[in-house]
Amino acid sequence: MTDAGELLSEPSISPPGRSGLRGNALVRLLPYLRPYRTRMIVMFIVALASIGSTIAIPLMTRAVIDGPVAHNDERGLWILGGSALLLGVAEAALWMIRRWLVQTASTGVENDIRQQLHARLQVLPMSFHGSWQSGQLLSRVMNDLGMMRRFIGFGSVLLILNVIQVVVVTAILLGMYWPLGLVVLISIGPVVGANLHYERQFSKASRAAQDQTGNVATQVEEAALGLRVVKSFGREQYMFDRFDTQATELREIQLRKVKIMSRFWTLLEVIPTATLVIVLAMGAHAVGNGDITLGTLVAFITFMLNLVWPIAALGFLLSMLQETVTAADRVAEIFDTPRTVESGTSDTRITGGRLELRDAGFRFPDSDEWVLRHLNLVVEPGETVALVGATGSGKSVFTGLIPRLRDVTEGAVLIDGVDVRELPLPVLRKVVATAFEDPTLFSMSVRENLTLGNPDATPQQIDAAIQVAQAEFVQDLPFSLDTRIGEQGMSLSGGQRQRLSLARAVLADPRILVLDDTLSALDVHTEALVEEALRHVLADATGIVVAHRASTVLLADKVALLEHGTITHVGSHTELLATVPQYRYLLAADDELDPDLEHDEPWQTDERREARDEVVLAGRSRDVESDDDREGRR
Repeated sequence: MTDAGELLSEPSISPPGRSGLRGNALVRLLPYLRPYRTRMIVMFIVALASIGSTIAIPLMTRAVIDGPVAHNDERGLWILGGSALLLGVAEAALWMIRRWLVQTASTGVENDIRQQLHARLQVLPMSFHGSWQSGQLLSRVMNDLGMMRRFIGFGSVLLILNVIQVVVVTAILLGMYWPLGLVVLISIGPVVGANLHYERQFSKASRAAQDQTGNVATQVEEAALGLRVVKSFGREQYMFDRFDTQATELREIQLRKVKIMSRFWTLLEVIPTATLVIVLAMGAHAVGNGDITLGTLVAFITFMLNLVWPIAALGFLLSMLQETVTAADRVAEIFDTPRTVESGTSDTRITGGRLELRDAGFRFPDSDEWVLRHLNLVVEPGETVALVGATGSGKSVFTGLIPRLRDVTEGAVLIDGVDVRELPLPVLRKVVATAFEDPTLFSMSVRENLTLGNPDATPQQIDAAIQVAQAEFVQDLPFSLDTRIGEQGMSLSGGQRQRLSLARAVLADPRILVLDDTLSALDVHTEALVEEALRHVLADATGIVVAHRASTVLLADKVALLEHGTITHVGSHTELLATVPQYRYLLAADDELDPDLEHDEPWQTDERREARDEVVLAGRSRDVESDDDREGRR
């Protein structure tokens, strides 16, 4: 069984440059055959033996006709006939053994590459997954690898054996009667020419078909995952039309492939048939003149019939080769994608969890615009910072820099004084746990989802995490923690998914806990219970809380205001509420608190200001104002 750590470290195919990729895509995949080389060698020996049997049968036919049949030798007829029968049975057995050996090897190669490809996808950066459609990845992992398996287990073997058979049989035919052998040899030329003519067209059509297959898979996946939204808006016909457009385009490409192949196959059918007619005519004339025996002619025709399939199949096998090269090229594209987030090698042990952003900045690789820049923030162990900012200010990107879901473009993120880029990724991901606003749950049991970050968690730890997240609803599921939830957790409500995601992050027992607006789907009562429990968890960890509600800010010891990609203010909630109009505007959602409007603040005394702070912190939906306040507004 393949070790997961080995898979995740680096693929066995070292990625070269993109230049000349098509020429060596299959060659780069040959290392996967090494574990099965013994089977492949035995298989080729068996295959050569089966070819020998195939070649021997026409020769025995000639011996029977020119010997026992011509001389009325009944005993010799039984001997040679029985030998030919045994030879046919041996040929069938050899074919069965060959197919078993090659299929076990090809399925093993497919499984190994699929494991390696999946492992590669796990370590590629978020920018890669953001730019690739999931259907395209699925098409490569399933369809392209299946095509490569079929070529390894069927196409490549037959291609090699057919070439050997054509060469050997042609040589035998030339030796038996060279004029007829020359006719057969000449007939092979048009086959090669036809292949060279149609190869380029078929290659382009094949790549287009495989790419379009990925687009169709994307449409199916999106329609399945978004079915609830589609139904709620009554847009089933619209989604069907989108799918129909993609499916129709795939059909047109496939028909283009069929058109190319039909021309090719027409030549491959006409050429061998015409050759056979010529051989029959010339052979009959040669027998009449006594140049060859009747047995030789029968053997010659039998050899010719044996050559019809190998010659005709060359076109099919060569087209399969082109499709496989295309598939290997598409798979190699994933292996060739560079890992921009490399694991560090520092053996420093993280015990405190002090988090520091030192003039950190980030921009996407294909953009000149800075998403975040000049971020400077220090969060001491046991301290919690609420990150507040308008929609689109970069809060989610900010939280992704800590566990290195994305790497900073400039500056540094440090934990206990160590740059996170120097830490091994498994260590960093153990130190930092994140609960996302849009939680992802997998099609597995509740227990497996919860213990994703801590597989060795005890039942007591699981229960404690469930209580913190107020996720006791799992006990009411049909099989409690062993209940299998559907894909993406769609069988649960949004608030239930968020609570399970929060429990999963808490159960990981990290030194740094990042909550990316994790409580947005909870009602105010459940939110209050969760926040109360989280205070005890955050007391022992460094916390980063993305907040959109004033009530969530209560979890934090201080607040960082993120504006235009940078942290502009850091302080307590009360300080920012009193001194930063932008902060008040974000939390109060009140036009009178719009920083762009000129108005007099209604604060008349510190007591009244503190009273209003308490109202905001309590999360009430309406203000409680005194008569003096109302008078001041007038």
